[in-house]
Amino acid sequence: MPLQRIMAVPNLIIQANRSSTIVAAKTKYLLFTSYKYETVNRLKHSKVLKTEKEKIQTFVIQRYIQYVKNYTNVLEARFPTAVKMYRVFSVGIKDFLSDLKKYISLRIQISKDQGFTNMSRQDIELYLKMPSDMYRIAPVLILSAIPFGNYVIFPLAFLNPRRLLCSHFWSIQQKVEFTAQELTDRLRNNKPVFRALQAKVHAISNNDIKYRWQKVIALLGSGVHPKTDDILECKDLFSGEPYQLSDLTYSHKGYLLKMHGMRRTIFRTNKLKYRAFILLEMDKAIVREGGVDNLNTETLRYACHIRGLNGSHLTNQEMKNWLTKWLAISENVDKSSYSLLLHSPVFLGYNHPQNWVLIY
Repeated sequence: MPLQRIMAVPNLIIQANRSSTIVAAKTKYLLFTSYKYETVNRLKHSKVLKTEKEKIQTFVIQRYIQYVKNYTNVLEARFPTAVKMYRVFSVGIKDFLSDLKKYISLRIQISKDQGFTNMSRQDIELYLKMPSDMYRIAPVLILSAIPFGNYVIFPLAFLNPRRLLCSHFWSIQQKVEFTAQELTDRLRNNKPVFRALQAKVHAISNNDIKYRWQKVIALLGSGVHPKTDDILECKDLFSGEPYQLSDLTYSHKGYLLKMHGMRRTIFRTNKLKYRAFILLEMDKAIVREGGVDNLNTETLRYACHIRGLNGSHLTNQEMKNWLTKWLAISENVDKSSYSLLLHSPVFLGYNHPQNWVLIY
């Protein structure tokens, strides 16, 4: 073998090694590139799947939230009476419990001999109103506590809210309607009370005061109201014979109780004294808080309602004028003349056009 060929063999070996190295490197690069491409594709694919999954989850959650928000509307469309009943009782019981807590705190305050001097007009009105509300709602609350009793008593109460529920459970329309009906029932007792006053005119021994009192009775009988000064001139008739509470007949006291929206009981004198005391304290609270000029329309209307006047169609000024007359009498009343304050709804409202509208 020639020397040149022998010398060329190492070069061939070197070139072959270089070629194999290059091929191996290119193969590794291609494999890495392919793996990287596949990895990127897989990541992109998984990212797309994850994005789509999140979109689906978000869509489902949003639809669920929307369904929950509209579920009340769905129930109301399918079961309107049941939903209305639920709203009435859920809202009513919250208001009732709130007033009950306040009433209990007022009772505790009074039991500590703090009296009514530090109470606001609103607190005294609540103190007067809550016992009757508690008495009215008690059967419903007691029967609803019996197993399955709520399925019976709630529908019955919903059908007859005036008898079985208190004002906390009434709608605005029901409050107006039931309040007017309650005042109408009270006003029907004005005439029997007036007749009872008439029946005792002959028992007045003092001729001077008898003449003034006959004038007051004549004005009421002729369709007008006497002036507050004329009424106060006859105040002694209500702190002694014949019109002080202890001298009134049993039926007269019964009509007085009904005229003030209270139930007739055996101990009528004590109950009338308590009513007069509360009315007097409310009047004092109005004066303490700045008088009738500081009362808004709703408060004026309710104040007139408590005292026996239908203020639903009166202006604020008309209600203020009427309450001013009431307070003029109230300021001259004390414990011995409670009877005068209890008869004031007759003296100031017996012939009032708005009261006659309710009765006739």
